[in-house]
Amino acid sequence: MSEAPHGPQAIRASANPLLVKLRRLSQDGSAYRKFGQVWLEGEHLCGAWVTRGGRAAIAVTSEAAWVNPAIRHLAGTAARTVTVSPELFAGFSALESPAAIGFVVDLPAAPALDPVAHTVVLDRVQDAGNVGSILRSAAAFGVTQVIALKGTAALWSPKVLRAGMGAHFGLRLIDAAEPSWLDALTVPLVATSPHDGVLIHAAALQSRCAWIFSHEGQGVHDELRARCAVAVRIPQPGGEESLNVAAAAAVCLYESARQRGAPKPQ
Repeated sequence: MSEAPHGPQAIRASANPLLVKLRRLSQDGSAYRKFGQVWLEGEHLCGAWVTRGGRAAIAVTSEAAWVNPAIRHLAGTAARTVTVSPELFAGFSALESPAAIGFVVDLPAAPALDPVAHTVVLDRVQDAGNVGSILRSAAAFGVTQVIALKGTAALWSPKVLRAGMGAHFGLRLIDAAEPSWLDALTVPLVATSPHDGVLIHAAALQSRCAWIFSHEGQGVHDELRARCAVAVRIPQPGGEESLNVAAAAAVCLYESARQRGAPKPQ
């Protein structure tokens, strides 16, 4: 992408409407639904967006960071670039140590559910860090679609985006879904349980399925469990309840990829 043809616009007032909006986007987990835009903070997230072919509506950098050629080039891929003082950047940053750059990007259009995709279903997984970690595992192990049922942390919230580390941009994401939407899936549903079910290494996992990962305390909802073709559990010789949902998801998705014969890195 070529850099924007004009230099950055300097904003120096904290009451500027853009900065007011950025404070909402960075600190309110559901604000993206109102504005139709999300805030990506940090060079890694912004770079991942550009690598995937995305273009930001606005790049925001601190004045100190603008002298960095790499930051200036990354900011130049956006349709518009603004600079602010480090103090103003800290005022809307969601990080303890504010980053040098952030992007405002248009919220991707909600995709149609793919009935045959290798899928992860999130059932009331409320911790944003766990949700983002599961998205990273999903992207790493060949899942192409993630369906977040209502009650799950908002997929495009700032905390989930930071924990996802760019995994969002390679996945088909369906946010705030109703359980009835799963009726459209033609791949088998697989439940996870800490106490019963087939040991995961003994389960015959199909090449494509829909893994259901749920609220740690309550487990898979009975209605969803009844729809599943199989339930699996992870052997934990060190004791039960030792894995949180993100760790359990990583184990399950790895085993699923192993049974599919996932290609080795070149």
